[in-house]
Amino acid sequence: MSSEDVAGKRTSETAVSTIVNLAEEAKLASEGVKAPSHAALLSIAKSLVAGGVAGGVSRTAVAPLERLKILLQVQNPHSIKYNGTVQGLKYIWRTEGLRGLFKGNGTNCARIVPNSAVKFFSYEEASKGILWFYRQQTGNENAQLTPLLRLGAGACAGIIAMSATYPMDMVRGRLTVQTENSPRHYRGIFHALSTVFREEGPRALYKGWLPSVIGVIPYVGLNFAVYESLKDWLIKTRPFGLVQDTELSITTKLACGAAAGTVGQTVAYPLDVVRRRMQMVGWKNAASVVTGDGKSKAALEYTGMVDTFRKTVRHEGFGALYKGLVPNSVKVVPSIAIAFVTYEVVKDVLGVEMRISD
Repeated sequence: MSSEDVAGKRTSETAVSTIVNLAEEAKLASEGVKAPSHAALLSIAKSLVAGGVAGGVSRTAVAPLERLKILLQVQNPHSIKYNGTVQGLKYIWRTEGLRGLFKGNGTNCARIVPNSAVKFFSYEEASKGILWFYRQQTGNENAQLTPLLRLGAGACAGIIAMSATYPMDMVRGRLTVQTENSPRHYRGIFHALSTVFREEGPRALYKGWLPSVIGVIPYVGLNFAVYESLKDWLIKTRPFGLVQDTELSITTKLACGAAAGTVGQTVAYPLDVVRRRMQMVGWKNAASVVTGDGKSKAALEYTGMVDTFRKTVRHEGFGALYKGLVPNSVKVVPSIAIAFVTYEVVKDVLGVEMRISD
C-alpha cells in the first residue's frame, strides 16, 4: 500500500473523509487545501466496493463453519448434540439439510459487506493519517509505518466498522442459532431488529459490544499488522525465491493472510465467546442458548462482560472460553486470506491506487 507524500507539501490533495481523519482534513482545509476531487471521491467509492466484495465472498465461502462455530459457542451443556467439527457439520446436514449449513449467511453478508467496506477503507485512511502524523513528529519524510502503527490503524478501522454494524451482528447471532424448537422465530434481519428493539429496548441491540470493542484491537489490529509486516518482510528479504521483482504471488498473499488470521483469532477468541453469550441474554428459553450451572436447567443470565467470563469459567471450565475454536480456526484462515486477496484483486480490476507504503 504505497504512500502519498503529503508531509512536505501543504498544497497536496487528500481523499480523507472518514471519522478517523476528519480533524486532519479540517486542518489542511484551513491552510488552503482543495476539497477532494471527483477522481478522489471515485477512488473512495471503488475502495468501499472492493472491501464489500471481499467481505461477502470470504464469508459465504466459509458459512457452514461460521454457523457451527456460533452453535458450539452457545450450545446448551445439558443437551450436547456434537463436539467435533465434522460431527457437527454432519448433524446440521442431517437435521436441517443444505439450508441449515447456510442459515444466517444472508444476514451475515448483509452485515459483513458494509462492515468490510468500512473496515478496509478506514484502515487505508487511518494509515495515511497516522503515517502523516508520524512523519511530522519524526521529521523524516521517508519514514514508513511500523508494525505498532499498523496495529493502531487496524484497531481504529475495526472499531469503526464493528460499531457501525453491530446491531446486525447481534441479530445475526440469534438468527444463526434459532431452531424449530426456539419459542421466538425471527423471519429475517429486519424482523429480528424490530422485534429486539420493541421487546428488549434499543440497548439490547448492543449487547456484547464492549467485549467486541476490546476484541477488535488484537483481532483486526493484528490481522492488518501481521499481514502488512509479512508482506514487507518477504519483499525485502525475498526468502526461498517467493518474490519476483516487488510483487507477491496470489499464493504468497494467501499464506500471509492465513497467518494474520490465525494470530488474530487465537488471541481474541475468548472475547468472541463472551460476546455471543451476552447477545443471547434476554432471548428467553431459546433452545440453543447456554443454560444452567450443571445442576439447574434454568436460563443463565449475565449482567456484563466480567460476569460472563466468571460464570462461564466457574460453571463450564476455562476450556469453555475456546468452544468452537477448531471450526473457527478452519474457517478464519481461508476467510481472512480470501478477503485480503479478493480486496486486492478487485482494487486492481477497478484501477484503485491506495498503497500506504512504498
